[in-house]
Amino acid sequence: MSSALTDLFPLPIVQAPMAGGVSVPQLAAAVCEAGGLGFLAAGYKTADGMYQEIKQLRSLTTRPFGVNVFMPQPEYADPAAVDVYAHQLAGEATWYETELGDPDSGRDDGFEAKLVVLRDNPVPVVSFHFGVPSREVVDALHRVGTFVLAAATTPDEARAVERAGADAVIAQGIEAGGHQGTHRDIPETDGSGLGLLSLIAQVREAVGIPIVAAGGIMRGGQIAGVLAAGASAAQLGTAFLATHESGANALHKRALTNPLFVRTELTRAFSGRPARGLVNRFLREHGPYAPPAYPEIHHLTSPLRKAAAKAGDAQGMALWAGQGHRMARELPAGQLVEVLAGELAAARAALTGGGVL
Repeated sequence: MSSALTDLFPLPIVQAPMAGGVSVPQLAAAVCEAGGLGFLAAGYKTADGMYQEIKQLRSLTTRPFGVNVFMPQPEYADPAAVDVYAHQLAGEATWYETELGDPDSGRDDGFEAKLVVLRDNPVPVVSFHFGVPSREVVDALHRVGTFVLAAATTPDEARAVERAGADAVIAQGIEAGGHQGTHRDIPETDGSGLGLLSLIAQVREAVGIPIVAAGGIMRGGQIAGVLAAGASAAQLGTAFLATHESGANALHKRALTNPLFVRTELTRAFSGRPARGLVNRFLREHGPYAPPAYPEIHHLTSPLRKAAAKAGDAQGMALWAGQGHRMARELPAGQLVEVLAGELAAARAALTGGGVL
């Protein structure tokens, strides 16, 4: 990674931005203070909500941090398919004693307003998910001193990130928890994504910009592995989801290691876009029928997910998690960074000395 960007955080550890209230300022600050790069998630927040969290984070740490922004989504959802899915969910609404959400609650997630805030109140790093910003957007952020990253799930997407002028690409393997950062939602390719090590190798040959590796990373030895494969840093989400500072619901945190939830699966059940979560009742019953309609399905199911959480029913929640979820450790975030750094150092020493990992 370019030295200017690397100098922002001494350890090659990035805390993934997890939308929905997980990546709170306290979590990002703890990671930053421990030597990693903490991130706020602007997704599903208003521009002012994002700004308030940036202010709060700045009161907790003077170290560099990042903010993640969702790209606006094109209008290609079939309204009839959304209506059919809404009828299917009617029983869920009755069970949780709530109403379904309005699928037409907005498509751009306040994108332009958030860009105004980020240009007027620059932050060290901004990353983008679900697509690539225009060269004009990237240049505008560069002019105020912000480093720009964007997610990619294929070599072609990584090339698009490089063409836009981004400083680094986040190579997201199919092992990752939460939403896949695909630039276009193509239902025919569901489940056919690349594993992280294969993706890193192909992206490394496709682009010349640095790579941040993401997907299923839970231990320092894995960080050493992706660094050896060509990445400059590792981004971890599920590993930080279980930490004390994480804003995740307590049910969600416990579910990561609960033997009731033995595996993860990519599903459209909760949002209409492929996302990896723990397999629960809602995912099993509705996943096969959810249409490709994001963010319509996200808005539609939002009240159901909130009601399930309020009722203490993990079977109705979106339990986003990566494939390494059973390796989650309930530690303070700063301590987790220290443990990961120690494991990374041990793995590197073993590799250098020819020892056993």
